[in-house]
Amino acid sequence: MNTETGKNNPMRVVLADDHLLVRVGLRALLGDMDGVEVVGEAGEGREALRLVQQLRPDILLTDIAMPQLGGLPLLREIRAADLPVKVILLSMHDNDEYVAEAIRLGASGYIVKSAAAEELASAIQAVSQGDAYLSPRIAGKLTQAFSGGHSLLTERQTDVLRLIARGASSKEVARSLNLSVKTVETHRSQIMDRLGIRDLAGLVRYAVRKGLIDPEE
Repeated sequence: MNTETGKNNPMRVVLADDHLLVRVGLRALLGDMDGVEVVGEAGEGREALRLVQQLRPDILLTDIAMPQLGGLPLLREIRAADLPVKVILLSMHDNDEYVAEAIRLGASGYIVKSAAAEELASAIQAVSQGDAYLSPRIAGKLTQAFSGGHSLLTERQTDVLRLIARGASSKEVARSLNLSVKTVETHRSQIMDRLGIRDLAGLVRYAVRKGLIDPEE
């Protein structure tokens, strides 16, 4: 963002992380970028939400794990309040459950913390231009989630869905995947929540539509 427009109209950023040293480091990185201004900092989620409501920044750069209100619940509240801020999540995790949930909630970016120093400028640049930024380590997972396919589910949840759609009981699924019945029931509930499906027939139709099972099975 080394442009005259960027200098005249800087991207206003709020930082949120419960570790002071992390915020200091992020502020230093952002301070080295042309066209970026840090307008507020928060050490926990509720404070971050208040700053977003009060300051109306262009971007919220927030840790995914914070006290009071974590990054994902914070993003959920921001979207529910229809606040126009673009949210970039920082996380120690690159597993598909965090990724899928971030996308479902409308995150504009997702950066693995270990790569933040190298990727932050690119993320701010992309998001400021209306694009999404994906850490290379998780780009495949995020791209799949954006596509709206069954990648909204974890690999394990997809396995559970496939067996359920074939008519397997929870006990049979548990035995087949070497899981407890309770874990299978938890996966089933999460699958229904993520897909917005409330009955077995709907799960079967979804599995057929996504090619997870043969309609003749």
